[in-house]
Amino acid sequence: MSTKKEQEALDYHAEKKGKIGTLIKVKCATQKDLSLAYTPGVAVPCKEIEKDPSLAYKYTNKGNLVAVVSNGTAVLGLGDIGPLAGKPVMEGKVVLFKKFADVDGVDVLIDSHDEKEIINVVKLISPTYGGINLEDIKAPECFRVEEELKKLNLGIPVFHDDQHGTAIISGAALINALEISGKEISKVKIIYSGAGAAGIACAKFHEKLGVKRENMIMVDSKGVIHKERKDLNSYKEYFASRTKARTLKEAIAGADVFVGVSGKDILTPEMILSMADNPIVFALANPDPEISYELAKKTRQDIIIATGRSDFPNQINNVLGFPFIFRGALDTRATQVNEEMKIAASRAIAKIAKLPVTKDVLQAYGIEKLEFGKDYIVPKPFDKRVAVEESFAVAQAAIKTGVARINLNLDLYRTFLEEKFLK
Repeated sequence: MSTKKEQEALDYHAEKKGKIGTLIKVKCATQKDLSLAYTPGVAVPCKEIEKDPSLAYKYTNKGNLVAVVSNGTAVLGLGDIGPLAGKPVMEGKVVLFKKFADVDGVDVLIDSHDEKEIINVVKLISPTYGGINLEDIKAPECFRVEEELKKLNLGIPVFHDDQHGTAIISGAALINALEISGKEISKVKIIYSGAGAAGIACAKFHEKLGVKRENMIMVDSKGVIHKERKDLNSYKEYFASRTKARTLKEAIAGADVFVGVSGKDILTPEMILSMADNPIVFALANPDPEISYELAKKTRQDIIIATGRSDFPNQINNVLGFPFIFRGALDTRATQVNEEMKIAASRAIAKIAKLPVTKDVLQAYGIEKLEFGKDYIVPKPFDKRVAVEESFAVAQAAIKTGVARINLNLDLYRTFLEEKFLK
């Protein structure tokens, strides 16, 4: 990043002293307003909620409020910079929730590396919120934190976006890339570079979509994760291969797909040349991918490549997922975000990329034409149809699988979403 761009980013954040604030949604201009907003009027809904806790969804903002919870141990590509230094990222997450899905959010920063403390803090604050978005907590602690919170049955969805967001969007991209390349998901060989939160979650989710575990090879900083290694945690052990390959270079030969959530320049042109015909490369390390987009395209004409960057085609961007997953979950008062809801979200995203691109999207990106193909396998974040289709799909799956506490009329819900986001 240039000095000019760095200063621009600093000025952007300093202009309003951060990116988020509080909006008062009710009138508060007279003595009567004050008596309703606070004492004595506020006691009336308090008493009603005491009798029936579900009324908190009627009389407070609980039903549209998500906590973005982080301890700052795995912030973007910056590593363990602590909760306070990670605050701009968490505020940014709140901005995206509001901008794309009209979900209110609050960043909750926890100054602890102790996963038990994190779990307890989230448990204690959970009555305030309609959902919990865990963010930038390093692996393997992030897996255990989410698992334990789910076991506590807090009555609200707990969703670690670094895991599932990347998995869901990459899953949509994989579905479409395989269709374009004419390959069957059950037969493709996939190499995963990176065995942290995102890498393991991607592999698990892709398995749910139909990839065979025996066709997966995962590589971490020490090389291929194989059965003979004795240094594996239980999450890595699940993906231990029987392969004789010990390096990424050896593992990738003949592979159909590469999924990278590791680091800059891990993938070489030589490795790409050794892959199967019509290779699919998801180089998702940020800000610098495993191989640059330009070099990958120069190396092979038949490649389908996606990155995590907005300045190249096929951005695997979590903003295509979490706002609308929570929108559908909150609107049904779902108690969790289950696998069926995640798969529904992924398939909805994949479907939108096949629709004709609208004029407002083309204008937003300053392009004249965009259509389903090698350079367009996932929709753009500013495609408003994502809000409708994905939120609807998630809500429908929540109802179908019995985790919804509101059995919405889905026809009316679709109309509601269309009026909210498309008009």
